[in-house]
Amino acid sequence: MTDVDGLPPLDQTLIARMGITILEVAPERAVGTMPVDGNTQPYGLLHGGASAVLAETLGSFAAAAHAGPGRIAVGIELNATHHRSAREGTVTGTARAVHLGSTLATYEIVVEDSESRRLCTARLTCMLMDDRRS
Repeated sequence: MTDVDGLPPLDQTLIARMGITILEVAPERAVGTMPVDGNTQPYGLLHGGASAVLAETLGSFAAAAHAGPGRIAVGIELNATHHRSAREGTVTGTARAVHLGSTLATYEIVVEDSESRRLCTARLTCMLMDDRRS
């Protein structure tokens, strides 16, 4: 797990609990990995919800980078289609911008296994707003 500049420490978040590592963050693209081990459903397959968490994490980080200083990104819509699953190894998610507006940002996120087979395709829309935390 890697902390990301401009965001609070990630050590007490779902991101840390799932073993997500952030490799790259920019407004147009974010990339990260997640182990299958520990993120499975009872049949030993990667849990679809784990893929959704990875997708929302990467899209949200990219959207926050797009929002800029003093602003935050909050997910308002996520959908995911699961094409296949994995039983072991590490999966990689790549978020690519579809729309970068002043109040909304939308990303397509593709989750692949170590053989570059598509496991999940997700779309995330984030609302961009002023950071109201004090």
